[in-house]
Amino acid sequence: MIELKNVYKSYGSGESKTEALKGVDVTVDDGEYVVILGASGSGKSTLLNVTSGLETPTSGGVFYDGEDISAFKDEELTAFRRRNVGFVFQQYYLLPDMTAEKNVRMGADLADNKDYGQIIAAVGLENKKKKYPAQLSGGEQQRVSIARALAKKPRILFLDEPTGALDEATGRQVLDYLIKLKRELGFTMVAVTHNENIAATADRIIRMNSGVIAEIKSNPAPKSAYEIGW
Repeated sequence: MIELKNVYKSYGSGESKTEALKGVDVTVDDGEYVVILGASGSGKSTLLNVTSGLETPTSGGVFYDGEDISAFKDEELTAFRRRNVGFVFQQYYLLPDMTAEKNVRMGADLADNKDYGQIIAAVGLENKKKKYPAQLSGGEQQRVSIARALAKKPRILFLDEPTGALDEATGRQVLDYLIKLKRELGFTMVAVTHNENIAATADRIIRMNSGVIAEIKSNPAPKSAYEIGW
């Protein structure tokens, strides 16, 4: 379980100081799929970054199974992320001089995972694994980035606008892959999105506003990627 206790995050100082998070308390259960919503500047991406260990809170604690990772030194935090966390961003961040398979293998090597071929097949890219990023569509590149993240066998997959750069048809396809893989592999999934409709696919929705949690809503009947509006 992930638990944030009275988390504050600020940037800058003096008159230029910005309070991005203001005393956030929230939990994420193992195996849960949570979507974080909010307008630009609401703190949703900062919440994702602090929860995942990409950023350290100014004060408060971020606990994984009772252990406060916000107290870790830089090298400890890096090791924690390597062991436990996968990331998928709106930008794919693939290495252009490596094939899809080799990009995925980069993630697999972090976990000494020899079975990464199964992940490539699971995201539907078995016949594209020898292609370079420039030879792939946007949706295919995003699926490579998903496979790379999952190849390291993370406990938690964090996603920042994973469908933001995709058209509707491709976005639905990528979201459908993510939901199916989560169900099959059992990892926890936390996603930030500006697309309100995507929230209907989650187990729980957290709505941010001005650095605080404005609403937490459970969803007893999550929809598939093909049942929601876009």
